[in-house]
Amino acid sequence: MIIAGEASGDLHAAKLVKAVKAQQQESHFYGIGGPDMKAAGVDILVDSSELAVVGIVEIWKHRKVIFGALHKMQDELRREPPDLLILVDYPEFNLRLAKTAKQAGIKVLYYISPQVWAWRQYRVKKIRARVDMMAVVFPFEEAFYLQHHVPVTFVGHPLVDEVKASADKSILQKEFGLNTAKPVIGLFPGSRRSEINRLLPVILESARKLKQQHHDMQFLLPLAPTLETADIQDKLAEYADLKINVIKDRAYDVMQACDVIITVSGTVTLEIALIGTPMVIINKVAFLTYAIVHRMLKISHIGLCNIVAEKRVAPELIQYDATPEKIVPTVNRLLEDKEYYAQVRQGLLKTEALLGARGGIDNIASLVIKMLDVQ
Repeated sequence: MIIAGEASGDLHAAKLVKAVKAQQQESHFYGIGGPDMKAAGVDILVDSSELAVVGIVEIWKHRKVIFGALHKMQDELRREPPDLLILVDYPEFNLRLAKTAKQAGIKVLYYISPQVWAWRQYRVKKIRARVDMMAVVFPFEEAFYLQHHVPVTFVGHPLVDEVKASADKSILQKEFGLNTAKPVIGLFPGSRRSEINRLLPVILESARKLKQQHHDMQFLLPLAPTLETADIQDKLAEYADLKINVIKDRAYDVMQACDVIITVSGTVTLEIALIGTPMVIINKVAFLTYAIVHRMLKISHIGLCNIVAEKRVAPELIQYDATPEKIVPTVNRLLEDKEYYAQVRQGLLKTEALLGARGGIDNIASLVIKMLDVQ
């Protein structure tokens, strides 16, 4: 059984499934996931798009759907125990399922660690009690879990192998129908509908204000595989004058084609960093969620690219700062200050070296085979 509750997890899980099947063709996977996992041959019992929400308040609003999925998977574990339960990120859900698995005597492998090193570190006690092996993707995570006496293997980050544009910047700009002599801004509103509802209006209003200052500005918006055009259509209709070019299934090419990107926080910041395009990271959650989480944070940054670098490489605008009035001048500084632009770009391009060697997917696949005791 394999569980991935959101778009980035769906992609990583799908790569893992393919790599395991390459070594063990008769292996069978089922669980929770999205289109990538389904394409990889996983029997999807619950569509992950129904579960992809972030924040304490947001999760509470969707609790019936989330707990319904949890109970379904708990019943599946008890009814027909798998040889191995693989959990991919999505900690609140997955740590509950891990408890059921341990009670049923099922081995548990956790891939893509919860960010316990960032906040709510007490969760490491639950991980130690419920998980047989943590497969981590950041070098500093291995040290953290060893310190807390949790079995851990650093497998390397899969994005080091995966993130690559199909062509050079100017070629892609022409392919997308853009003027290569004019500025191109990427609008990255996230992969969850909750993010779209919360942050796309802020991003679009920022784009409008930028367009008022730079009449020749062009916009690209990559549509995540977990979303449909209908999910953003109503909001985009209010900004038809911006002529935003929506691109589906080519996020890395969009990253490459942009001069600057306005993006939500999350795994996407790591992907953009590996491409090397300067970005402005924004995030805003419900007031209560922010009030609770802000007090519990153990880190100074929220962008993964900044966390890995252990310094503020890309600018971040969080909660009350995530407004068009602050986003616009931050983007303008990147566009107009060439020295600052180069500084940010060089900092981002160091991300790959900080993530360790290539081969992360093969490493985690080998670990799965080992835990299955397959010869």
